[in-house]
Amino acid sequence: MKMPKSISNWISIAGALFAINAFILIIILFIQALLSEHQNPYNGMFTYIILPIIMVIGLLLIPIGMLIKRIRTKEVDQRWPVLDMNNSRQRQKLVLVSVFTFLFLIISAMGSYEAFNYTESVEFCGKLCHKVMEPEYTTYLHSPHARVACVECHVGEGANWYVKSKLSGLYQVYSVIFHKYTQPIATPIENLRPARETCERCHWPQKFYSRKLRSQRTYLTDSLNTEWNCSLLMKIGPSLSPMGLKEGIHWHINPDMRIEYIASTGDRETIPWVKMTNLKTGDVQIFQDTHNVLDKKAIDTLQHRIMDCMDCHNRPSHSYKSATVYTDNAMIAGSVPKELPFIKKVAMNVLKGPFTNKDSALTYIRDSITNFYKKGYPAIYAEKKNLIEIAIKGIEDEFNLNVFPYMRVTSASYLNHIGHLESDGCFRCHSDKHKSDKGKIISKDCNMCHTIIAQGFTNKILHTTVDSVMEFVHPIDVKDSWKTYMCTECHRVLYP
Repeated sequence: MKMPKSISNWISIAGALFAINAFILIIILFIQALLSEHQNPYNGMFTYIILPIIMVIGLLLIPIGMLIKRIRTKEVDQRWPVLDMNNSRQRQKLVLVSVFTFLFLIISAMGSYEAFNYTESVEFCGKLCHKVMEPEYTTYLHSPHARVACVECHVGEGANWYVKSKLSGLYQVYSVIFHKYTQPIATPIENLRPARETCERCHWPQKFYSRKLRSQRTYLTDSLNTEWNCSLLMKIGPSLSPMGLKEGIHWHINPDMRIEYIASTGDRETIPWVKMTNLKTGDVQIFQDTHNVLDKKAIDTLQHRIMDCMDCHNRPSHSYKSATVYTDNAMIAGSVPKELPFIKKVAMNVLKGPFTNKDSALTYIRDSITNFYKKGYPAIYAEKKNLIEIAIKGIEDEFNLNVFPYMRVTSASYLNHIGHLESDGCFRCHSDKHKSDKGKIISKDCNMCHTIIAQGFTNKILHTTVDSVMEFVHPIDVKDSWKTYMCTECHRVLYP
């Protein structure tokens, strides 16, 4: 079939070359992805996003170039074209254009579907911007939600939030390309979809289990790495499930209650004002921190946030453990030998940081632990060299999962609001300082959320019954100061 003369121009020729080359590359990359055992995140980006855009631009350049040439040569006919099906040439052209258009639409539909799936994948979210998203991706893979796709929580169902997320993603792409992102990425994330529309699709509050036993173990920094055990009965719900959300920790999201608060800092670590509304009775109570009273102007201007799951479970998939916690966990798991004298002490000293990059950090960890035993305890170094090597490897592995020097991310960067040991968490409100006009307080009583049923050193553990209350005993003798001070005054996370 003879091509029209107007196609012989550089714009149309360039467009055809772009389209043909992009199509060939798409086929090659698609086949490579099918045959390869290891997926490359950039393969999907080029196959389903970048190359299809180039191909479409190339196809558009062909008629644009033809039109421009006809205008320049004054061949433009102002009349509408006449389609004569009795003309064999026009019939052939129509069949050719129809077949090409049909095939193009089929391929475009398949490509658009694959592009949609790719942009919704964990690979796209976690690997594409590797350096920036490395902390989030690494912790996600080792979280309880590792089998839940990122978009299930960050986007949820429906086209509305899908479009919002993609528009937001455009700025994120710009930030990565031009290095406009903060290190670490600032939280909390603004305009996040409400937890009731995401978290509660799986975690149905009305069907929580009544209570849960939680056993904890930590190690002291003495020569024996002495074990301290504590078993807590967590009151995540009532004593009996049929009672519903009338008591227990998850009472905060009882559908009959609405809790609002004002945070005086952007990270929501300081909460001086709390409002509790009983939606059934209409009763309203307002509590203010007596040590940090907000004036009327601040109350009127600062954001009033309705409490939801994310106010406590703020690190459900991206939890960065402190050196104390991840070293204890490694010792419990056996990847750091607890029988190696002083290992908890030396780990705490070595992991203080700050570290500028991972390579130098890992070298420092290895050299410092080796020198600690080699110079300070040569007998231990000679006898337990293999245990020292195992301990170094275990600490390095835990460090890699929780500390990311390039993004300046440590457990201190993203405090976890569950509990009250390393961040104020629960004590942001439950501090005995928040009082109402009628004299009621938001209590700091430990037994509101949990009761201790066992605690103590190994082989010397004290036990009590489930219905009894045992007073906390600090593993190190600090007298009664733990009753009046916040836990964070000693335990706050300040380093990795």
